[in-house]
Amino acid sequence: LVLTTCLILSQSQVFAAAKLSHLVKEFVLNDTTVKQQRLSQYKRKWVFVNYWATWCPPCLEEVPDLVALYDSRKNKDVVVIGVVFDFDSEKEVFDYVDDMLMSYPIVLGDEDVKAQIGSADALPTTYVYNPRGELVKIKRGLVTMARAMGNNVIFCHHQSWHMSCTYGLPNR
Repeated sequence: LVLTTCLILSQSQVFAAAKLSHLVKEFVLNDTTVKQQRLSQYKRKWVFVNYWATWCPPCLEEVPDLVALYDSRKNKDVVVIGVVFDFDSEKEVFDYVDDMLMSYPIVLGDEDVKAQIGSADALPTTYVYNPRGELVKIKRGLVTMARAMGNNVIFCHHQSWHMSCTYGLPNR
């Protein structure tokens, strides 16, 4: 797979991404179906670990695109794992997952998850691992699948005065 960067990055962002790429760390998370989600089981796939909360409007906004991405590419080259934080009850989470038609694995976030993956200080936050299992991006804030164009699915986020695309994945 080829990683296409279509983002105007500042030098500090490029340096930060380069520093992340060598941080290969296994994680083992138990999802709500009691299935283990291990980074190592997804070699050769892009892994998006998306932190969210039921009360979070940007989280609500990005779910349909994450579902579409997962449903269209789960048998090819992409995995999405949703990790919910700051919830009142499991029933609240299950109702939200059902209402939003979230088809990807859902993990109930806790301190163990944060110790394995990273901070949940901002929601939503998405941790992106390349097909070699290397953490290549930590995106705090809204992630959307802006468009499918040619052979690329492009993820974009909006900032105050411009939109920048984070990754393009080849369509196979």
